[in-house]
Amino acid sequence: MTPLEVLRRYRSWAVVGLSDRPERPSHSVARFLLERGYDITPVNPHLREVLGLTCYPDVRSIPRPIDVVDIFRRGELVEPVVDDAIAAGARVVWMQLGVINHAAAAKAARAGLVVIMDRCPAIEWRSPA
Repeated sequence: MTPLEVLRRYRSWAVVGLSDRPERPSHSVARFLLERGYDITPVNPHLREVLGLTCYPDVRSIPRPIDVVDIFRRGELVEPVVDDAIAAGARVVWMQLGVINHAAAAKAARAGLVVIMDRCPAIEWRSPA
């Protein structure tokens, strides 16, 4: 499945590492998705709320189904997030630009998740189909 197909098909996104600072890429990407009608759930253990939405400490704590787990974390910190995505029944693991972890990607793929790595949904949205 291509990044654009993921964007067209899945509407419920957990944004892991979402910052409350507007200048951070995680904040601007989450806002971009919100403005286009996506259902965003912030994940950051240090915050209670971001963009007016309840923030959860990890993906497993989210009390409803999530389609896409969008990861704004350093590559070496991705594997526990992938474990949470698998446990939560997510359908896609999306690692942002510069977030690369081949072992975690392989683990997600073996579990049946679609894996997007080193890509940005805001850029993919704007790219010609």
